[in-house]
Amino acid sequence: MLRVLSVRMAALLAVAGGGLHALSLSPWWAALAPWMPAVGQSFALAGLLALLAGVKRPGQAALVAWLYGAAWLVGATGWMYVSLHRYGGLPAWVASGAVGLLCLALAGYMAALGWLWARLRLGLWWMDAILFAVLWLLCELARALILTGFPWGASGYVLLDTPLMALIPWVGVYGVGAVWALLVALLVFAALSARTVTKWVTLCCALMILGGLQAAGCGHFTRPHRSPVTVSLLQSNVPQDEKFVMERQVGMLLWHAQTLLSAPGQLVVAPETAIPLLPSQLPEGYWSQLSAGFNAPGRHALIGVPLGDFQQGYTNSVVGLSVAAGRLATGQYRYDKYHLVPFGEFIPDGFHWFVRMMNMPLGDFSRGHLGAPSFSVEGQRVAPTICYEDLFGEEIARRFLQPDAAPTMLANVSNLAWFGESVAIHQHLQIARMRSLEFQVPTIRATNTGATVVIDHAGAVVAHLAPNTRGVLTATVQGMVGVTPFAWWAARFGLWPLVAISMSFMGVAMWMRRRAVSNGSSI
Repeated sequence: MLRVLSVRMAALLAVAGGGLHALSLSPWWAALAPWMPAVGQSFALAGLLALLAGVKRPGQAALVAWLYGAAWLVGATGWMYVSLHRYGGLPAWVASGAVGLLCLALAGYMAALGWLWARLRLGLWWMDAILFAVLWLLCELARALILTGFPWGASGYVLLDTPLMALIPWVGVYGVGAVWALLVALLVFAALSARTVTKWVTLCCALMILGGLQAAGCGHFTRPHRSPVTVSLLQSNVPQDEKFVMERQVGMLLWHAQTLLSAPGQLVVAPETAIPLLPSQLPEGYWSQLSAGFNAPGRHALIGVPLGDFQQGYTNSVVGLSVAAGRLATGQYRYDKYHLVPFGEFIPDGFHWFVRMMNMPLGDFSRGHLGAPSFSVEGQRVAPTICYEDLFGEEIARRFLQPDAAPTMLANVSNLAWFGESVAIHQHLQIARMRSLEFQVPTIRATNTGATVVIDHAGAVVAHLAPNTRGVLTATVQGMVGVTPFAWWAARFGLWPLVAISMSFMGVAMWMRRRAVSNGSSI
């Protein structure tokens, strides 16, 4: 049994490791070098593995992993406090308590990881490394799938600028995160091994794998589709505390209308709720004048706007305007957000009392449909997503089920003004880059405060506006046609193949341990 001091020291080191893990997801760490986030996160995970290897009891391992996970999640998602306190109106202690409790609850998956690893470990360094990677994958999948899912800050996002990015079109963000966890675990457990040969063989194998991935690069599963299109992406920089204030909305509506009509692109995109009023609340003639500006060949627009009414319900939507789409009232292209944000866009059962404490306009949206069709722009198929839902690549994959109708580019409209000038902007940019690489199609992003960017099919940012400024980003974008391996299997089965693979390895580990115990081996 560990001494109390040792347990306390392990707990402190676990919190520090989780903090380093969260720091790797920040723009400050990435500013040092593109690959530095992966290095920082690798050191953090190596520390966790060393701590887990140093404890004997499953309960102690669960505590270490839980504290690591809690520090990681608080550091990665603490920006939620801004929306709850500054804009939601909750007292500081309530807002911080809500964020803390959510992170502590989600860290429960990490506690399960620590307990199971300590309970099932075999004492074979390579098998224990595989077991850890499998549990790591299950932990991240649980955070993505259980209830409505909240996988923000998943480990794979820091691997975009590393050799492991070659695996992303094959296995997606969770798969590449599991491979990374396996490599780190192999290196750590080999280093802790008493055999020098084991250390050097493992190090050489890891370097060969990384070198091979770097040389191979990403497989090319998509190809250029028709001619490029010119896009104009609006960044309105409207303060969140003014967005739904009636006295401030006239200037906001005028700027969006004038900019939409004057922007030079074949496709003009305005952010999420760029028009923050329901159709019945708009000034007379506003929408018809806006629609008329796109009633000509070669002119298209995607505009974030809530649709519906207070009696029948409303949706967080994107409306498409073009010659084919027509006016708002009849025959327009419409995309309704499918994956809604808990508490911000829908109220879970039993939590209406909590939402009533906040000042959240339009806080209970109706849900759209999964696998919505794309918006046609000069032969390109543009698939809109709204803010938070581009976190769920397995849901976007449903649009790739039919290759002939699959998107040739993604268009995300967002409003991160809810979170102030926090790391959320940088993190959401990493998420968008990951989606482009998973599907190997470009992503265009029109946001209120940032990051308004164009991302190519290889996940690289090729054009951008400075965050927290007002402006229009105009660029040429080449659509891509084709289906990556990730898009193929995720479109049909979601994330369940990864769950099945993980559970199979878990079954093998349990069988091996049971066999070892029955044979009288010491573990």
